[in-house]
Amino acid sequence: MNVISRPETVARAAPSDAVASECASLSIALAGSGGSGVMTAGTLLLDAAARAGLYGLMVRTSGPQIRGGEAAALLRIGRTPLESLDDRFDLLLAIDWLNINRFADEIPLHAGSLLIGDAESGEAPAVFLATGTRSVSVPLKKMVKAIPGSWINMVALGLAGALAGLPAQALEAAVRASWKRTEAALEANLKALHAGIAAAADLPGLPRLAEPEAKAEGKATDAPGAGRWLLSGNEAAGAGALRGGVRFVAAYPITPATELLEWMAPALTRVGGSLLQAEDELASVNMIIGSSFGGVPSLTATSGPGLALMTEGIGLAVAAEVPIVVVDVMRGGPSTGIPAKSEQSDLSFAVSGLHGDAPRLVVAPSSISDCLATTAWAVELAEALQAPAIVLTDQFMGQSRAIIDKPTAEPVAPRRLVAAAHTPDYKRYRDTPSGVSPMAIPGTPGIEYTADGLEHSESAIPSSQAHDHILQLDKRERKLMLHDYGSRWADVEGDAPLAVITFGSASGPVREAIARAAAQGVAVRLVVLRLLAPLREAAFAEALRGVERVMVIEQNHGAQLLRYLRGTLDLPGRPASFHKPGPLPMRPAEVCAALVAWAAIESAQKEAT
Repeated sequence: MNVISRPETVARAAPSDAVASECASLSIALAGSGGSGVMTAGTLLLDAAARAGLYGLMVRTSGPQIRGGEAAALLRIGRTPLESLDDRFDLLLAIDWLNINRFADEIPLHAGSLLIGDAESGEAPAVFLATGTRSVSVPLKKMVKAIPGSWINMVALGLAGALAGLPAQALEAAVRASWKRTEAALEANLKALHAGIAAAADLPGLPRLAEPEAKAEGKATDAPGAGRWLLSGNEAAGAGALRGGVRFVAAYPITPATELLEWMAPALTRVGGSLLQAEDELASVNMIIGSSFGGVPSLTATSGPGLALMTEGIGLAVAAEVPIVVVDVMRGGPSTGIPAKSEQSDLSFAVSGLHGDAPRLVVAPSSISDCLATTAWAVELAEALQAPAIVLTDQFMGQSRAIIDKPTAEPVAPRRLVAAAHTPDYKRYRDTPSGVSPMAIPGTPGIEYTADGLEHSESAIPSSQAHDHILQLDKRERKLMLHDYGSRWADVEGDAPLAVITFGSASGPVREAIARAAAQGVAVRLVVLRLLAPLREAAFAEALRGVERVMVIEQNHGAQLLRYLRGTLDLPGRPASFHKPGPLPMRPAEVCAALVAWAAIESAQKEAT
């Protein structure tokens, strides 16, 4: 996670024949084969945008091999926070053309797009030229050969950055801040960077980023980039876990959750915690149960296949009332599926996938920035309610990087209801009005108890008696249902009679689509769910007060959220559904089109009756 604290001033010096039009954001794709450094170039371009006082988002995409082979960095930069890719890309810069046609669906262009490649690498695939893009050849390989010790991705960085209007000092500062090699190599690559910047002067320009309304009206604005962070969703979730009090992590590496663990390993050490790489997912979930039982807030991170393996352990945490946090960075499924692509297809499993009646908490961040706050909240809820909490992020949020405003700090919530030594008549699973009973820390005198997966009495003695079973089932359910979750259960925006319900990474394109629909005269209320289990029925009813029809929008093949909501809630009218699986991201234009068409149908039916 990078903190941008000293931004550069944006100097909008555009190439000589720049397009005069203004746009709200620019979309840039950098592509190349394995080893060409496009991900590094993309990350540095995003860093430079932050230093220039802009916001941005970078999505990583690669072929099925996960590592090595073709790859592309998909960026969008603008003057306001961005949570979604745009519909089309303004610039595609290919260091080479090896297998880039595999990304044709992920890098849609438009008639005004600029396509840059090196003629020495061959001709651009026809699939990109069919859109009527402007195609230009730049001798990237010759340029880098002319500067001994330089890398071709630094030329590409300078070229893309200059075309986007980023100041040279911001690009250079980004390179210097990340450099870990020799001074001689740095100087060579700074020359390559400036060679790319110079080459951009002779190329067709891109649209200028529109100035913020506040500035256009002469109002005061904050210093560019001040207090902004540059981080991925995985890093944000890790930071949120630390803020929530997690001090032990056990996990087994799996795409796309591995970066969360890699970030937390040194971060935990700095706060006195530790991370242990387990031999598999079963071991990792059992390790965090043991650590939490010992009094240390604990977490593991995985993806769909790993979550499936952890279910018996999560059920143990439910039965023994041990707080744990499991971050599931969802990917395309089933089975091994599509490891490096995003999909919201673990929802049904997360809310219903344990054997027996096993209530658990399931929360879902709505953005990269929200990964921090929601993961911290998950730790707080798990500790307060002595229950497992599953955090549903996905590959789009987890492995993408964004420039965000610095989150506000909140105090760490300590473990609640810890039993004191020699508590008279101590019963670990006492049937309390709230459903939460004091938890003893091992070694505390006079309050020993046994915690396992067997059903038990209030005193923790294994029991198969109907009375004990029903009492404990009610207790475990009641503590989750009666808890006051406040307003954080969902974001509710607007008051129109048509409402959209969504969650997770679908929230970004949906929000943008609703804004576009509003410009076309279609008003839509938005409910972004953050607490998926347990569902807040009374709060939901209030959020949908006055709503005549709802549409549920999600990224999976089976409309899992719609099916889940219909099985629990009384949704108004006949719910509509917009759902699509990965691996392609959800685009604002397709969602907007669905909303406008839906509103037209509803209006026509209303007039007909």
